[in-house]
Amino acid sequence: MTDLRQSEYEALRATIRERGTMRLWAVLAGLSAWGALAISVLITELQGSITLVPLILLAATFEVNFFVHTGVERIGRYIQVFHEEASGASGWESAAMSYGSAFPARGLDPLFVSLFSVSAAVNFLSALAASIGHPAWIALSVIAHAVFVYRIVTARKIAGAQRAIELARFRNMTSK
Repeated sequence: MTDLRQSEYEALRATIRERGTMRLWAVLAGLSAWGALAISVLITELQGSITLVPLILLAATFEVNFFVHTGVERIGRYIQVFHEEASGASGWESAAMSYGSAFPARGLDPLFVSLFSVSAAVNFLSALAASIGHPAWIALSVIAHAVFVYRIVTARKIAGAQRAIELARFRNMTSK
């Protein structure tokens, strides 16, 4: 392996490590901020569209998590094809993908779908409590929360198919 290839490999592995750690902290910080904001909106008895602000923060936290996760996965497939397979070696990325295929992770969820879904339900119930007597705000809240839940479901599908799709794409790039 040339010095440039070795430097690239080390930088990419460091990027995966750093982004993986940052993603966990971003989720923790985002959910903490969402909880504090949702409680403050409920306590101050604010009404109307302001009750959707905690949902926006929750959705933004999910999107950051999803964005970083898909970026890390893409880097992993790049390493797998352009470093491991190109050198004829099987490293961490190839082993992790084979392991995941042979032993599907039950209970492991890098997107925290269950956590975000429960948080969305709690958020909806608190927004509902603040909107009692205002059917238009309830309808808006139902729509906004349904859109967020739909996004969670579609993101999970995208993430579930990402490894195989990007592995094929990167392999196709090497054959040209």
